[in-house]
Amino acid sequence: MIVHTFFLILGFILLIKGADIFVDGASSTAQNFKVSKILIGLTIVAFGTSAPEFAVSMNALASSNSDMVLGNVIGSCILNILLILGVGAVIKPIKIKDNTVKKELPLALLISTLLTVLMLDTVLGNGTVNQITRSDAIVILLFFTVFLYYLITLAKQKKEKNEDETPPFRLGKSLLYVVIGLAGVVIGSDIVVDNASSIANIVGLSERVISLTIIAFGTSLPELVTTIVSSKKGEQDLLLGNIIGSNIFNICIVLGVPVALYGTLNIASFQVIDLLMLVGSALVLFLFATINRIISRGEGMFMLTLFTVYYLLVFVI
Repeated sequence: MIVHTFFLILGFILLIKGADIFVDGASSTAQNFKVSKILIGLTIVAFGTSAPEFAVSMNALASSNSDMVLGNVIGSCILNILLILGVGAVIKPIKIKDNTVKKELPLALLISTLLTVLMLDTVLGNGTVNQITRSDAIVILLFFTVFLYYLITLAKQKKEKNEDETPPFRLGKSLLYVVIGLAGVVIGSDIVVDNASSIANIVGLSERVISLTIIAFGTSLPELVTTIVSSKKGEQDLLLGNIIGSNIFNICIVLGVPVALYGTLNIASFQVIDLLMLVGSALVLFLFATINRIISRGEGMFMLTLFTVYYLLVFVI
């Protein structure tokens, strides 16, 4: 127990320092390429911080551990919005651009809803058990191609926006910072997840609870630390792009790719409240962004309260 705790702390240190370097490198990379920072957040940062979720899902499904795969994805998506964006908004209110409200957030909400619909075979279809099949995964991946098309059009539209900004580092150094920072984030999160899971197993928590809490929180640590650092540095486009992109990557790639490769994923142990909160968190973010084009500290506190209530229920149900 003492050894696990030591490595848990070491993992957090790697995460925090890695995220600090990663954000600086990503921001400088955007300025070097003269593209918007939200595009970098939606791509490099989102994919990088989703790497732990992807690794966990591939390993878990290869080991026939379906609860960990789905709990990892659902839990991470909920955590990303309610906890991570909530914390970011409390630190500093998050301004949201029109393009994000009109295109990126609706797409994230649509993909979250799609996953929920595909999972409810016993409610919406004639299935005797809820599951995600290989054909469901292919549908999810097709939706991801829509997201990729949007990223391409966004890159073209934003090409000239940041020409007047002077990057703090040259392109080579910026990319090196991204790689070094990302390595620290991924290795740190891996150490945290392994040791937190060991501690949870010693305590005697169920697989569903571990996957929705310890594993989801652990694999979302890159997003959390990156968000805190981004908020403090005033990099709000990176912050928001990271969360939106991470949720889309989580559902489409972290879940879609392993299921497409390994086949049907049975999900009998998951509760309706888990799916309602998946869609509900995306809807809350969309509504807050649409109403005022900003997530205020008060709204951030509401998101944190909703997060607390849900995770109390996870341990009860």
